[in-house]
Parts: sequence; C-alpha cells; structure tokens
Amino acid sequence: MRRKISGITALILAVALVAVLPRFGFTQVGAALWSERPVTTTAPAPAASPWVELARTLKPAVVNISTKRVDKSNQSFEQFFGGRPRRAVRSLGSGFVINPNGLIVTNNHVVDGATEIKVTLADGRELPGRVLGRDPKTDIALLKVDATGLLVIPLGDSSRLQVGEPVMAIGNPFGLEQTVTTGIVSATGRVIGEGPYDDFIQTDASINPGNSGGPLINAQGQAVGINAAIFSQSGGSVGIGFAIPVNLAKPVLTQLAAAGHVVRGYLGVAIQRMTSALAKGFNLRDAHGALVASVADGGPAKEAGLRPGDVIVEYDGHTIGRSDELPRLVAETRVGRDVALTVVRDGKTLTLRARIAKLAEPEEQRTAEAGGKPSLGLAVQTVTPQLAQELDLPAKAGVLVRGVEDGSPAASAGVQPGDVIAEIDRTPVGSVDDLERALARLKPGAPVLLFVRRNDGDLYIAVAS
Repeated sequence: MRRKISGITALILAVALVAVLPRFGFTQVGAALWSERPVTTTAPAPAASPWVELARTLKPAVVNISTKRVDKSNQSFEQFFGGRPRRAVRSLGSGFVINPNGLIVTNNHVVDGATEIKVTLADGRELPGRVLGRDPKTDIALLKVDATGLLVIPLGDSSRLQVGEPVMAIGNPFGLEQTVTTGIVSATGRVIGEGPYDDFIQTDASINPGNSGGPLINAQGQAVGINAAIFSQSGGSVGIGFAIPVNLAKPVLTQLAAAGHVVRGYLGVAIQRMTSALAKGFNLRDAHGALVASVADGGPAKEAGLRPGDVIVEYDGHTIGRSDELPRLVAETRVGRDVALTVVRDGKTLTLRARIAKLAEPEEQRTAEAGGKPSLGLAVQTVTPQLAQELDLPAKAGVLVRGVEDGSPAASAGVQPGDVIAEIDRTPVGSVDDLERALARLKPGAPVLLFVRRNDGDLYIAVAS
C-alpha cells in the first residue's frame, strides 16, 4: 500500500553514464542492453482480435516475481536495529526480460526491502533473482537471473504514444500468471505525486495488484511503459492505471546495469508551476515555463546568475512548456556540462549559462557487489554528517549497514544492521563506491576483513566471500 493520490488511497502496482559492465557479457553500449526492433509474428493476427499473435509471442518474456521481506510495520527504528524478531512476509509482482542473458525490468517497490527474490519464468523454471540496481525516484529496478537465450520484449519509443492508441498489459494480477488485458492510452504526461520525475502514461487496460513491473505494449509488440500504479478506492482496477514511460526508463536502466545506481544532474533551483495569473504578473503571453521560487547557495544556478522570480522558458534548447519538464531535463544532463538557460526577467528575455553539478543522493541505498556476483549479503548506505546525526550513529563517516540478508556470509560472520563499516582489508572506506571498488579487487574465495563501529564497541569481522 502506498501513499494517497489526490486524497484517495492508491495501490502501487505496477533519468548519465552509458557503459556496460564486462561482467554481463555486453561489449556495446546503449541499445546493446535491449532490443528496439518491432516484433514480427509468424502468422497474421485474426481480424477480430489483433492482439492474439502478439500475446502468444510476448507472454513467455513476462515473469512472475515473488519476494520475501521483513515486515517492519509498527516497529521503531531502534527495534529494527536492535535485532528483535520480525515477521517475514511474501509479495508478488511482475517483470519482463529485456536481454536474453537474464536482465529483467520491474518496479523498485516490488523488490524494495526484499531479503529473497524468486523469479518464475513462463516455462516454469524458478530462479533466484539478484538486484543489479534500483532507483526509487523513478520506481525502476533491474534484476539478473542466471539464464541465457531468454525471449525478450523490445523497448519502443514512448514519446510517440498517442492518446487513444491501443495498448496491452501483461502481468500476474492477484498471482494469476500470464494475464493479458487490453485498452487504450487514456493520457500522457500524468503527474500523480509519486516522485520528482512523474511523467506517467495513463491507460484503461486493466491493471491490478501483482501487475507491478509488467510491460505495457503497443501494437508493434514493443514495451512502451512499465506498469506501476492504479487509482482506486477498492484496491482493484477502475480503469485508471499508470505506467512509467520507457523513454524515462532507458537511461536509468543503462546506469543501473553499468554502476548499480543513477547519477543525475543538479541545477540548484526550487521551481513552481506557472499559472495564468502568475503569467500576467511576469509579463508572459501564456502560462508556460518554470518559475524560480528560490536558488540554492553555491549551486550551478546561483553561479549562473539565476534569481528568484526568473522564469525559465528554455533549457539546453528544449522549450519548457510545463514546470515539471525541467527536473527531468536537468536530471538527464551529463554532470559537468554547460547548458544554456533562456529566462524571462522583468519582462525581458536573457540567456544564462550554467554548469550542471551532480545531484547528491544522501538517501541512496545499494546492495554491495563484487565482480558481478552476490557479495556478503549487505544492503548499505553512505554515511553523511546529516545521517549520522539523525540516527545517532557510532561513526560520522563510513558505510552504514542497513540490512543483512538471512543466511548470507555477512550474517554468518555476525555483521549487524546499524554497524558502520570503517575499513575493509585495513583500508578506510568512506562511501558505498569505496566499498564496491574494494570488493571488486578481491580474489574469488578470499576472506574479507571488515573493521566496524558498533554502539557497544569497535571490532574486526572476517567474512567469507
């Protein structure tokens, strides 16, 4: 269950480096992760039902995702870190294969907090799933299973979607595997309050609990969206479903495959929607652009000369029609790149240049990996001064252990949630990146020596890798 949308309870179902890690066996970049070629069927679809052949062709590429997680409801943070008994719960979702070597797309909320992930293929095989990376801000996660030769669903171009265009959803609603529903694109560019980069496709194709992470497919057999949410009072479909556009997902997936996390651009402004009344006050012909409400000290916008009250009407050659377009454009901009900003100030148009910085992600949590294989079984997060103060951590720098997978090497060695890893093999670590680089240098089978800070004392822990 997720937060309310416009006051009505909603149930959640269903942006840059381009480099693919050698461990996945890919030697190209970009489209090497996925295919964009429209699906060709072996026989003409029946005139009365044009989706029959596409459904038959694509259903084998849709998977069932079952997760086990710890139920932390009604538990305080101290209880979680104190290691008291917690109830394991299971949940179901969907996903689809985008690469024959076992890359699977799903929603972040499907796997968030999971201690165990089981992927069931259409042929009945049950395989353990591993999170390569996840992005809470776009609700996208990338999984890997040890399988090859899998059927894939190609990714389309969601920017070409037209309202009224027919689409098909495939998933596992209520655990009913390989369910197909059809409908149309009801709207595009929907903002439903789920994050800073909302740009949802709205559809009336039936989406229900368990459809999370499944594909929304166009008439060419391409995935144009990732089913993510519904608007409902009852918990079931009422004909208002939402999918994440694949054009938003593509750069995210590329970065998740390459680095396990997403790097985004940062401008350093707080913006608000331009209304007709505000447009008149700022001498604009119509209500377009992003109104700058405040400018962060020391940020790129401040250095570029942006001021509160400026209206950004163009960013790097892109006209800003709505204010919510700007965050997505900034996020997708390469860090360090100079961009031109066209702004209206006191009725005059001027051009400023800003050098985009990296958006800090203090809340970022990742699963540490070594050489592409599951390592240690830790969910970790970089310790920042703010985080250390908020959680009263035993150290002001290092890597916080957020979770320890049951039965993992780390669990067996005695690593606990709340520990702060200060060193690995006698080398200081100050971030998750430091930890992952150190793990990547390990020889297979070599033990890992961790120095951790714990409230009841510092200690060394040897973990089998």
